[in-house]
Amino acid sequence: MEGGSRSKFKRVCVFCGSNPGNRDVFSVAATLLGDEMVNRKIDLVYGGGSVGLMGMISQRVFDGGCHVLGVIPKALVPLEISGEPVGEVLIVSDMHERKAEMARQADAFIALPGGYGTMEEVLEMITWSQLGIHKKPVGLLNIDGYYNNLLALFDNGVKEGFIKPGARDIVLSASNALDLLKKMEQYTPEHEHVAPHESWQVGQMEQLGNYPRKEG
Repeated sequence: MEGGSRSKFKRVCVFCGSNPGNRDVFSVAATLLGDEMVNRKIDLVYGGGSVGLMGMISQRVFDGGCHVLGVIPKALVPLEISGEPVGEVLIVSDMHERKAEMARQADAFIALPGGYGTMEEVLEMITWSQLGIHKKPVGLLNIDGYYNNLLALFDNGVKEGFIKPGARDIVLSASNALDLLKKMEQYTPEHEHVAPHESWQVGQMEQLGNYPRKEG
């Protein structure tokens, strides 16, 4: 795909922290991912905060003219939103509702470096793919090897018989935004689902959506 052309994804969910990290490389990665999303006309759904990496990528995408939807629990509003909020903010009741809404809104998921919350969110999307609930791409933006140990843990899970080799391919990763988005554009789920995709409740599949929404 040439730079500046429209992506097959209408909106991508980015999981990231409310902290910037201790090194500038993480802040740079957030802004570069934002730039790449703008280049591809991809809207953003994220955790709704205006601080840390969340604030950096949301401001970049918003300034680039793409739509930004932040989903944040009411309890975190005074902690994660300072000043004027960026784009559209949807306030929900709790973390479960936040994750469900982010999943429903997005065509794909990317995790920037982050802490427990970021890892929990992306691991849930990986698990739902394994189960057959959705067929959306999931990617780790592995800046400066931040996720190397997590990826090694997944590989060890395959070695020790807890993760099927095919399910390991659910997790896409790259060290820069351009390469990761290209991998995600080309992704086709080929792993064997834990349960048949059709067996999940129709309501849940309709809520989450299962295929990227293309522009008409």
